[in-house]
Amino acid sequence: MLASFGVTGGEKQTFRDEDWYGDELGAAVFTECAFHGVDLSEVITAGARFDRCVFHNCRFNGSVHKATAFVACDFRRTNFFGATFDGCKLDGSVFTECTLRPLTVSGGRWHGVTIRGSNLTKLDLSGVDLREADLSMSVLAGANLRDANLGGAALSGTDLAEADLRGATLGGADLTAAKLRATRLDLAGAVYLAELHGAEVDAG
Repeated sequence: MLASFGVTGGEKQTFRDEDWYGDELGAAVFTECAFHGVDLSEVITAGARFDRCVFHNCRFNGSVHKATAFVACDFRRTNFFGATFDGCKLDGSVFTECTLRPLTVSGGRWHGVTIRGSNLTKLDLSGVDLREADLSMSVLAGANLRDANLGGAALSGTDLAEADLRGATLGGADLTAAKLRATRLDLAGAVYLAELHGAEVDAG
């Protein structure tokens, strides 16, 4: 439990099969720590930082994170059912075999995250900075990506059926490698897609 090291966090420590259910971590800082089988359900963080941490077989169910940073973290077989990320930074983090829905995301920077082959159906990721994210083979059917920044994102095999991309920044994202069906685009997005297919768009 937290009493062993206080709410300030830890460095290069390993936490295994611990129960932190409902703990308030506040602005704790964890650096290069490993969490194995830790129950972080309904944990609350505000301004916390997890730097290059590993989370394997953990539970974040119902947890709430505000302005918290998970930088270059490795999440594997971890459950985020009902979790909330409000203005959080997840730059360079990798999610493998994780449960990521339902999930509430309000803004934030997810620059360079890797979420391959995941079910992200109908997630609301509007306004999220997903520059250079690897979303290959993931299912984003019906997702709300309005005003998101998908610049340079990897979308090979990504299912964007009925997703809303209006207002999204798409430069450098290869939509031709994605699965598009009834995908909603604004004029700028439609022009960009046409150009990717070799069309010459004449605005005049």
